[in-house]
Amino acid sequence: MLALTTLVYPAVLAALCIGAGLLIDRASGGFLPGLLLPAVGAAALIAVSQLCTYVSPAAPATPYVMTAIAVSGLAVGRGRARELLRRAPSCGWQLAVPVLAYVLALAPVLVGGRPSFSSYLALNDSVVHMIGADFLIRHGQDYSHLDLRNSYGQFLNNYYNTSYPSGADTLFGGSGFLLGLPLIWAFQPFNAFMLATAAGPAWLLVRRMGLNGGWAALGALCATVPALVYGYELVGSVKEITALPMILAMGVLVVLHRRWLWGPARGAIPFALVAAGGVSALGAGFGAWVLAAAGILAVVLITDVLAGRHRARPSLLLVGTGVLIGVVCAWPTWSDLSGSLQVARSIASTANPGNLHVPLRSIQVFGTWLRGSYKQLPAGGNLTATEVLIAITLAAAVLGAVHILRRRLYALAGWLAATLMVWLAFTVFATTWVNAKALMLTSPVVVLLAWAGVAALRASRLRAAGPLLALALAAGVFASDAMQYHGSNLAPTARFQEMASLDARFAGRGPTLFTDFDEFAMYELRDLDVGGPNFIYGPPALAGTEGGYRYPSVLDRLAPAKLLPYPLIVTRRDPTVRRPPSAYSLLWQGTYYQVWSRRPGAPAAIADAGLTGPPAEQCAQIKRLARLAKIEGAHLVAASTPELVPVPLAQTAHPPRWGHLGAGLAMKTPGRLAAVFAVPRAGVWDLWLQGQIMPTVKVDLDGRPLPSIGAQLGGNSLVPNAITPLPVSLSAGLHRLSVTRGGSTLAPGDGGSAVLFGIFLTPRGAAVQEPLHVVAPDRWRALCGRSYDWVEVVRA
Repeated sequence: MLALTTLVYPAVLAALCIGAGLLIDRASGGFLPGLLLPAVGAAALIAVSQLCTYVSPAAPATPYVMTAIAVSGLAVGRGRARELLRRAPSCGWQLAVPVLAYVLALAPVLVGGRPSFSSYLALNDSVVHMIGADFLIRHGQDYSHLDLRNSYGQFLNNYYNTSYPSGADTLFGGSGFLLGLPLIWAFQPFNAFMLATAAGPAWLLVRRMGLNGGWAALGALCATVPALVYGYELVGSVKEITALPMILAMGVLVVLHRRWLWGPARGAIPFALVAAGGVSALGAGFGAWVLAAAGILAVVLITDVLAGRHRARPSLLLVGTGVLIGVVCAWPTWSDLSGSLQVARSIASTANPGNLHVPLRSIQVFGTWLRGSYKQLPAGGNLTATEVLIAITLAAAVLGAVHILRRRLYALAGWLAATLMVWLAFTVFATTWVNAKALMLTSPVVVLLAWAGVAALRASRLRAAGPLLALALAAGVFASDAMQYHGSNLAPTARFQEMASLDARFAGRGPTLFTDFDEFAMYELRDLDVGGPNFIYGPPALAGTEGGYRYPSVLDRLAPAKLLPYPLIVTRRDPTVRRPPSAYSLLWQGTYYQVWSRRPGAPAAIADAGLTGPPAEQCAQIKRLARLAKIEGAHLVAASTPELVPVPLAQTAHPPRWGHLGAGLAMKTPGRLAAVFAVPRAGVWDLWLQGQIMPTVKVDLDGRPLPSIGAQLGGNSLVPNAITPLPVSLSAGLHRLSVTRGGSTLAPGDGGSAVLFGIFLTPRGAAVQEPLHVVAPDRWRALCGRSYDWVEVVRA
């Protein structure tokens, strides 16, 4: 699967985009540079996929229509394709930049050696795009049959049925379905590929500024993966990453205006398609960048017409053709313009900062940020180094602006200035969330200006200073990216694969209550009609009955009658979590999850109580339930609590720098935890760790190494999820346990989450399902003095 998603899939995507780009190049008169074909082709495929899914019956045909477009382009453009292939050996630098950008963007997954994605624990919006891409290709933009009683249907309805931009999702879904890929594993390669398509336009702009060869390649690569852009790619901001190559492609088309602006009307096709692709991917807000580029072109047109160099009528025909194509190709957005504008206004004015605790700093636009996350401020020496590198970049950008004006590259200067004005306008009028997006989309433009400063030095008497400036600019970008790579959290592949097996095994047997907190379950369990009371959009019938967003559901907080609509309940395999009500029996157990099935005809409990407090208080609770049971002619059902041997973290020895994170122990630095515990009898036990552990952690028991633990993450970094148990054979009495976090490595996520919340043991020989005890109301005292999770009053 790793080779299929990271090698075959991007190769197929490249073929689709280049084929579509060749078709557009032929249709528009054959003036597009080869490095612009993937971005223009991607824009064309976005338009095709949007129109196919807009006509819902045609949605399943989207992958095949995209393929037909690409094949047609390769056929009609075969002469141009042969020419490009013939020139390829002499274009090593140009071809290397997109490949390097792709490898850098996908580095955490590639080095991790398993299908995954790097946005885990960073931005749950990724799951929206996964389920959206899947749904749109299967059903199109028809939301009438969604079940709004559960989370899956509500997510789709609240996003995509409100004119939420879906251009990136339809391209993603159409290309993924073509190979039959699980979209959850194709998501990060798609983001990396779309970022790599921005490298072509970046190269063309750097070349226009005066750099060539390796210098142009280095400048284009830095402009493609500056710190903020790289961070957004790692967290899966697919809309913004898809919009970025469209912005840079419009810049190239502005620079190349002499090739098409005064020719036949068909010359407007590429610009119109790119504009439509950006609007479809990012929404109506992308119109700001379209207006910026179109404004510069309008100045050029009007100036030439007034000067008598060109006639007005052909220019008006070209503009009209471009507008018509832009409207048709982004029709799903324009057809509900009021809704699209409402979405844009809501995003632009929301006070909700999303995953940003504080607003991003404007200086992050310069491409350097020496911290493991763009959301955090560099500290200590890294802060000083960041400030120095940003100052160098600022000086280089000013020098680059002067250089561009001296070379009389007025169209390029105008586009750069207009793009910066768009950013400043967002900064003044928008709020935190939109400001961050605008900052990210502007960063490549500022970095390009800085590399124009390198070109200025290389063309001056200070030529020797050019390499030094280039080294400083590249060092800032790549060091920043390396730190973010180091801190990325990869999604838990094995756990999601188990979810996928559940979806295949129990498909169509929902609706299903999912008690773990992991909104990515909505994709992996999409055929089970999943409802999560702790998701952003929980089942309305369970509203107000839970502990809140992001925390696992506690079933004894839910009235038993409210569970009646759910034939299945999926719970995390964790001995510390109370089992579902007596109406459910264990149907299946895997490494991570248990599936509970409601027995046919099983009644809901009349009343229930989770037993807490001292024995006398618990006995009083049982007595009250027994009185009710006698009145109702029911009996008492009690669920036994499994035997646990805890290893208290408070009594362990560990490095003083391992501070506390809530109830957990944050293993921030390399070090070793040592604990002593006792088991009451000899036998085979399961050793459980509770926590969020991305880097590899070694576990030793009585000096014997146990299997290492790593890549064990849950949906909320503050939740003590149980990690896969380790079986150990122990004698009765004392034992010594150690948990060690090693030194820093080059592994992805080695600087990611490492929080330990608890350690305990359970008997290995214990029953998979703890027995239920059923007693008559008159015998309620038989339940006193024992350990139970809960007691229910159930009619026979």
